[in-house]
Amino acid sequence: MKLSKEMRAFQERIGHQFARPELLVRALTHASISSPTRSDNQRLEFLGDRVLGLVMATALLEDDKSASEGQLAPRFNAMVRKEACADVAREIELGEVLKLGRSEMMSGGRRKLALLGDAMEAVIAAVYKDAGFEAAQAMILRLWASRINDVEADARDPKTSLQELVQAKGQKPPSYVLVSRTGPDHQPVFTISVRLDDGAEAQAIAGSKRQAEQAAATALLSKLEQKQ
Repeated sequence: MKLSKEMRAFQERIGHQFARPELLVRALTHASISSPTRSDNQRLEFLGDRVLGLVMATALLEDDKSASEGQLAPRFNAMVRKEACADVAREIELGEVLKLGRSEMMSGGRRKLALLGDAMEAVIAAVYKDAGFEAAQAMILRLWASRINDVEADARDPKTSLQELVQAKGQKPPSYVLVSRTGPDHQPVFTISVRLDDGAEAQAIAGSKRQAEQAAATALLSKLEQKQ
């Protein structure tokens, strides 16, 4: 199989030349355009998630040999969550070569977090199947290098940190309320409010409910720290 100019350029960006280019094509084929003769990337996504997990767990153990399991777990989650995969996908312009059906293309699929994250995992699996674990590991460590180096000593997500803080004070867990949802379906905007029993509250806006909740938790944590 001969790859297009765009696909060859993508190979350069990820640093891997495929001996079996059909694997790359499959990794970049979304279910919206699959057919009996054209496989989508879902099975590769399943495999890539596991390969990424093994590589990242090993890398984090080697990066900090004194860290406890309690410290490593949130760092690991920060590295492998869908948002991190989507961020890497954006950096290597994966969306530009993603193969989508018309409906997904019209609704902004090339920019969707879930589609980018899933395809990034599928690309990892494609490299693994094409050239083995060491090749996949090398690519992951190269693409995630800055994140591994910059991962915070305490990488718990803001929602977890906020919940642990208020529970330590004897309060109930924070409640998250959807204030509004605006914008078109392919580019929604969510406003989320987080509230505590004692009346403390903060709001945030983001392109997904999860991101808005995390941002609201960050804002409230900042408020609480300023009061201390």
